[in-house]
Amino acid sequence: MTTVGVVGLGLLGHAVATRLRGAGHAVVGHDIVPACVERLVALGGTGAKSAAEVARGSEMVCTLLPSLAAVEEAILGADGVAAGARPGQAICQMSTISPALTERLARETAARGLPFLDCPISGTSGMVAQGQGVIFVGGDRAAYERWRPLLESILPSAVHIGTAGQAMLLKLVANLLVALNSAAAAEALALARRGGLDPQVVLDTLKTGAATSRMLDVRGPMMVSGEFPAQMKLDLFMKDLHLIQEAAGTVGARLPLTDVAERLYAAAQGAGHGAEDLAVVITELARG
Repeated sequence: MTTVGVVGLGLLGHAVATRLRGAGHAVVGHDIVPACVERLVALGGTGAKSAAEVARGSEMVCTLLPSLAAVEEAILGADGVAAGARPGQAICQMSTISPALTERLARETAARGLPFLDCPISGTSGMVAQGQGVIFVGGDRAAYERWRPLLESILPSAVHIGTAGQAMLLKLVANLLVALNSAAAAEALALARRGGLDPQVVLDTLKTGAATSRMLDVRGPMMVSGEFPAQMKLDLFMKDLHLIQEAAGTVGARLPLTDVAERLYAAAQGAGHGAEDLAVVITELARG
């Protein structure tokens, strides 16, 4: 059994904590929202008052936070993980941030004697809770091998991609496909509904043929029901879309389809749907 720290206990952080507890690990966690900490305690975990306190009470620390600023503060801030960590204590940064910030965090934590693993997760919170998805890992190969069994207790697939920052770039590539596949599913189902087809029959039929996709499986039922409980809040996903565009600009890649999809998601966000799942994009396509 390992004692694992989790900083950020929102949808994805809670799913990670649940997987760790299910594998028999002790979990100590912190979140600025008291209800999130209470959910961890209900799982048998232990609450902490700060990221530094999480580090002091654990063998390694995972961060799962909603913004770049929150990640930087949680790791390098005055009351952050690095302030409470012991030399050699590993930090697994699982939030979706920029490759550039990832590289800087890796440098600054390494200078303090703290191994840093770039560990973004590809999978919704609901998928992760069921053990589905993949952890992309960037960083020192020896640190990866040391912590691989623990990462694989969260998700069975934890793949070493390369250096810190490279795993994060792959996460943005994956989220680009999530954005396009979800928008494509919404467009297809909106067309089917407008054409008088039964959306549930359409969904069930498409899932058995060549047109299926993971996003059709995950988000198609929400689009059919018109209910969008958040597995990934649209507000957070817009942050990811901005990071995708930033990364594309850095390497000189053209993203014409992403440009169109981003405008659709932004319109849904502007209509007040930011707290709902990104599947809510179908409401923008369904408007007359």
